[in-house]
Amino acid sequence: IPVHMIETINKMNRISRQILQETGQEPDPATLAARMEMPEEKIRKILKISKEPISMETPIGDDDDSHLGDFIEDQSTLAPSDAATFASLRDVTKEVLDTLTPREAKVLRMRFGIEMSTDHPLEEVGKQFDVTRERIRQIEAKALRKLRHPSRSERLKSFLDQEG
Repeated sequence: IPVHMIETINKMNRISRQILQETGQEPDPATLAARMEMPEEKIRKILKISKEPISMETPIGDDDDSHLGDFIEDQSTLAPSDAATFASLRDVTKEVLDTLTPREAKVLRMRFGIEMSTDHPLEEVGKQFDVTRERIRQIEAKALRKLRHPSRSERLKSFLDQEG
């Protein structure tokens, strides 16, 4: 898109927003044409050009060493800082769970889906250990009480502070 056309598109967008604020409605091409003192047909062409897709390979800047696609965030991947935080949380969680008895740690891992693809109901965890669901609930409650002790919980608190 030529520079003069970009300026015209920006002007049209600015006027369009102004009309929207004044009337509460999106302006039609005739209204824009009157405001911009241009033929309606030219406004229609400008609208069409402004809506056309633009290549991700479009050069940005004077040196042509950057492209538009370089500046678009990839929403499907974690930001490096988030990935590092997640890895650290996983490591600290493993270390804290390893301070519990193997049985308590496995119950919590199964109940909350830690290091697993899904969490498991009391009944299912009970079958794994060949005990009742009530006994699993008791083991879970005892393990969670242990995790609330400052010697263990302090290591995880720093991750909560980062959220809010």
